Amino acid sequence: MNHKPTFEAIAPDFGKSFTYQRFDENKMNANAGWHFHPELELVYINGGSGKRQIGSHISYFRDGDLILVGSNLPHCGFTDKLTGNKSETVVQMKVDFLGNNFFDIPEMKKIQALLNISKSGIAFYGKTKRRIGEKMEILEYQPDFQRLLSILNILNELGSSDEFQVLNAEGFSMETEVKDNDRINVVFNYVKINFKEDISLKEISNLVSMTIPSFCRYFKKITNKTFVQFVNEYRLVHASKLLAEQPISITEVCFESGFNNFSHFNKSFKAFTGQNPSEYRNQLKTVLQ
Repeated sequence: MNHKPTFEAIAPDFGKSFTYQRFDENKMNANAGWHFHPELELVYINGGSGKRQIGSHISYFRDGDLILVGSNLPHCGFTDKLTGNKSETVVQMKVDFLGNNFFDIPEMKKIQALLNISKSGIAFYGKTKRRIGEKMEILEYQPDFQRLLSILNILNELGSSDEFQVLNAEGFSMETEVKDNDRINVVFNYVKINFKEDISLKEISNLVSMTIPSFCRYFKKITNKTFVQFVNEYRLVHASKLLAEQPISITEVCFESGFNNFSHFNKSFKAFTGQNPSEYRNQLKTVLQ
């Protein structure tokens, strides 16, 4: 687990200033790991449900997703063979893909504000998700120049929408030294693989060669969460995923998510989602009928 975090190098096709990709059951998005890149990333997931991890934010989406990830904001891939989505459309572009000062002109004011917020990650919902999702899927059939104009129009509409959630509302600091980025990514990767086990502060501190007090201060400074809070949220989001996708008992969900006390699991899940696990699963069945 001492490997470096993944830096994804994104190169647009020759003669293009941005990258457009579409994935479906015949062509899956293979980049599921924890990674980051300088490019902005706009992702539309048509249907399905799954886990999103962007910065220190972890949550579970249902009925598809529309997400804007800012420059160098670490995130995991959003879909896999279990997500159940029809397709995934991805647009990636550098902040200055239209020139250094293009977004500084008055007409780009809404887009400029959107790009600033995107540093924390944004999820869109409601009519915005449906309308923009349709526009993103139409990109597949457009020539390059029309596709560029459509992307600008999409960004402008997103900048005008109030149907959004800032995912790292308390901030996620990536304005740190490279070694700090390496550290936080090693920690996140370790939690991703080992969240079902007990992870002691001593164990995780040793992993990044820090004392326990230093690690606790460092983690809180970067993520605005304690390490224990982060691990518990990861487990609860995994539990949400199991409740939605797997026909197993709630007791099994509890233990498969890394909890060893059913009463504590129930209490934590209700505090996190506003519903106990049974209510959450029943509501999901109603939505999917």
